[in-house]
Amino acid sequence: MRLRKSRQCFPSCSSRHRVDEDDVYWKRKKSGEELEWSHNSTHVISQLTQCFANAMVGPRSWIAGLFTRSPYKRNDKVLDFCLTPHLEQRLQKLQERMRTPFDETRPDHQEALRSLWNAAFPDIPLKGLISEQWKDMGWQGANPSTDFRGCGFISLENLLFFSRTYPASFHRLLFKQGGQRATWEYPFAVAGINVSFMLIQMLDLRSEKPRCLPGVTFVKLLGEDESAFDVLFCIAFEMMDAQWLAMRASYMEFNEVLQVTRTQLERELSLEDVHRIKDLPAYNLLYQ
Repeated sequence: MRLRKSRQCFPSCSSRHRVDEDDVYWKRKKSGEELEWSHNSTHVISQLTQCFANAMVGPRSWIAGLFTRSPYKRNDKVLDFCLTPHLEQRLQKLQERMRTPFDETRPDHQEALRSLWNAAFPDIPLKGLISEQWKDMGWQGANPSTDFRGCGFISLENLLFFSRTYPASFHRLLFKQGGQRATWEYPFAVAGINVSFMLIQMLDLRSEKPRCLPGVTFVKLLGEDESAFDVLFCIAFEMMDAQWLAMRASYMEFNEVLQVTRTQLERELSLEDVHRIKDLPAYNLLYQ
């Protein structure tokens, strides 16, 4: 995997990236002020590939103590939750999207890939659906279709929605603008697939109906806004990047960053006053 070096940092975006920090965790000592990176690029690329593979399908080792999690006060609502015909229709439509694999032979899937490239690099013509150019977006190889096997077509839809709805946030994360960036950053596209996968697992969306409080809350949000999952993807991606910066993470810590992001999302989806997707505190991280 050939990752892009971070571009020149833009002015600090710390005011837009406030995260819920644990005093003990954030006081841990870092050795030196600068991150030391291996000059053996082959070794680094191998580690990166394994890191993201573990984040996608590996065991979930919960990170304790990073956040003080308030006890859920609405567990009774999980037990009492019943799908109305409207909510059931919305959920089934989303689950149908989740079951759709990426098919590189389908013209509409091919067009979606081209649209994503044009949104990311509007001034650079794409040479082909199989091209070394895709690595510049953070795909693992010249053929992006191989990266969709873990999550399917919905992860491409999420990225495309992000690029069209919140283009400023999309490009900031793609080009790693703002904050103190490391020489070796997480690959944008593969990270996006991992975010989609994490949300599906966290919200228990493969069940007939969610059996966890965040999932129940989300289905209600889905009833209010059919694009709730796509918007939540954008929020989660921004949260993940904010945590990456706050933790001064290295490439081997991506799985940890993703777990912290999941914990924070679960907390926000358990707040009493969340009735719309835009009520989530982290929604303020997005900007168009």
